[in-house]
Amino acid sequence: MPRHRSLTSHLYRPARFSRNPRAARKGPVATAERLARRKSYSKSRGATGRLLRMFGLK
Repeated sequence: MPRHRSLTSHLYRPARFSRNPRAARKGPVATAERLARRKSYSKSRGATGRLLRMFGLK
């Protein structure tokens, strides 16, 4: 059974998807910066999650 999503979640989803075309309109540099930033954020979140799981906090 799918999880119930909040109204906030439904509102933020289209905003997240609109950021890629917005960066693309600014040019390849803006797009590359966005991709690099997203990659680094995902790496740090993954490391933080592993650390929290080690201590049983997640």
